[in-house]
Amino acid sequence: MANRTVKDAKSIRGTNPQYLVEKIIRSRVYDSKYWKEECFALTAELLVDKAMELRYIGGVYGGNVKPTPFLCLILKMLQIQPEKDIIVEFIKNEEFKYVRALGALYMRLTGSSLDCYKYLEPLFNDNRKLRRQNKQGKFELIHMDEFIDDLLREERCCDVILPRIQKRHVLEENNELEAKISALEDDMDEGIESSEDEDIPPVKEETRKRTDDHDRDRDRHRDRDKRHSRSDKKSDREKQRSRSRDRDRDRRERKRSKSPKNHSSHKDKDRDKDRHRRDDRDRERDRDRERRRERDRARH
Repeated sequence: MANRTVKDAKSIRGTNPQYLVEKIIRSRVYDSKYWKEECFALTAELLVDKAMELRYIGGVYGGNVKPTPFLCLILKMLQIQPEKDIIVEFIKNEEFKYVRALGALYMRLTGSSLDCYKYLEPLFNDNRKLRRQNKQGKFELIHMDEFIDDLLREERCCDVILPRIQKRHVLEENNELEAKISALEDDMDEGIESSEDEDIPPVKEETRKRTDDHDRDRDRHRDRDKRHSRSDKKSDREKQRSRSRDRDRDRRERKRSKSPKNHSSHKDKDRDKDRHRRDDRDRERDRDRERRRERDRARH
């Protein structure tokens, strides 16, 4: 009997208020120690004291699906259904942030679309930190405005499925809700006006000059690299031509050596000497070319 909804409770969206929490999670709450010891015979007046003792928010955690005290109190509020004025006082409470978070989630579950936007959107200005216990049982930090944003935008919060509400622009078109004005717009406008009134400081001019000098140096280095690459390619082509000439000369010499009628052994020896001299000169020429190229690289 302790788990039944009070007799004079109003149905929420056509169903028992406690049914807003899924059956599997609801049964885990009923079996928890906190529900049996702390929530038994709890009234709306005593609920405030329990809410002030909260130190974190969350849904269920652990492998055996344990409910947090925050979730237990949400289900208790759905069971006893406190007056709307009490929930509004929860939301307006600035001293105890977890009392405000408890009232905000209950308002999101039971309030109309208009009430959700009316009472929850002002809490976007509250950026206090909240501790939240995740499904692994670890604690993480969020802010109050993040929690409110999840309530208005997400489909689930603290492992409770959130009822659907109308989009804000629909309520604005029906003149049921005024257009939303962000608190950041005034700061942005002031920042734009101040930036237009101020002159460009001389530091920016010096920075621009340093940038131009850096660009010119970079272009100069790029042109120098291109010239070096062209000279390297030219020297490579000359080496290839020299090697091809040497191969042709060797081929001709081998052909002549195969015909003994036209050449004597003495002439062959002289020809070999001449060929070695030419090879030595070509190699010396290649070395001189390579040394000149190395000096050019070192100079640049």
